[in-house]
Amino acid sequence: MENIGKLILGLGVILVVLGLCVWLLGDRLTWFGRLPGDIVIERPNFRFYFPLTTMIILSLALSLIVSIISRLLR
Repeated sequence: MENIGKLILGLGVILVVLGLCVWLLGDRLTWFGRLPGDIVIERPNFRFYFPLTTMIILSLALSLIVSIISRLLR
């Protein structure tokens, strides 16, 4: 049970750090989410946005981070 508490606490700290980074660096990250390959359909009274490339990059980065952390903890 203690391990679950530590995991939740660690995830909370990570979320706070990520939130601070986005808050402080938000004006410098305007390109993120508007990458080539992101799907945007704009029509009168309608806008559809699907950040395909952004999601792939985030998935790769998170997979790499999780892989590195799991190797360090082994």
